[in-house]
Amino acid sequence: MDRQRLSSIAHTHHPIAAPVSGVAVNRLLRRAGREPAARILDLGCGEAAWALQALAHHPDGHADGVDLSPYALERAASAAAERGLADRLTLHRRDARDYVPDGDYDLVLCVGSTHAFGGFGPALELAGRHVNRDGVLLVGEGFWETPPTPAALAALDATPADFTDLPGLVAAAASAGWVPVYAHVSDAAEWDDYEWSWTGSLTGWALDNPGHPGAAEALAAAEEHRDQWLHGYRGVLGFATLVLRRG
Repeated sequence: MDRQRLSSIAHTHHPIAAPVSGVAVNRLLRRAGREPAARILDLGCGEAAWALQALAHHPDGHADGVDLSPYALERAASAAAERGLADRLTLHRRDARDYVPDGDYDLVLCVGSTHAFGGFGPALELAGRHVNRDGVLLVGEGFWETPPTPAALAALDATPADFTDLPGLVAAAASAGWVPVYAHVSDAAEWDDYEWSWTGSLTGWALDNPGHPGAAEALAAAEEHRDQWLHGYRGVLGFATLVLRRG
């Protein structure tokens, strides 16, 4: 079973695909505070949970969602139809780096998908090209909550330089010309809910489909991820979602 399919199953019960609660998502979108007819772009949208919730905050707006996973986009289309938002969400199956910028989006979302651009700095530059002069860039990124341990680095297949601490994250945004007007730092409960939902969805699917050729792989992937989290980066890797405007 390919990684995109596994990821799609894993996010069945946590479509936000980041350790951020629904309450926090709504708070962040309120803080972004764009007009009712906002143009919205979600880069690395996954199942478009953020874009769909943004449309609920902008009743006359339209959103574009960009992702490579056909499974995630299929779920996004279904979710939009269920919420009566299919006519206000356009989905694009393509690499987020290749989505042609027109510089006229009021709100650009890039939460938990900065890796698609090669990291936080490149994401600020490339995603930022889509934001109009008075627009908002809402970006979520990991940071070292405590100095990384060897176990955390091994679990994440990371080096200490792959992330900074929270002050460093804010400083990087500022050096790229962005001013933070609000931020949400995910707490332990949000992380636990995200990780248990991720591994639990895979495990539940495998147990409900024992005859499926991918069941054993799904169980193994869930166990591996759970061990990496519990014995590796739990309490070490943090996650912050920044609401940014141009300086």
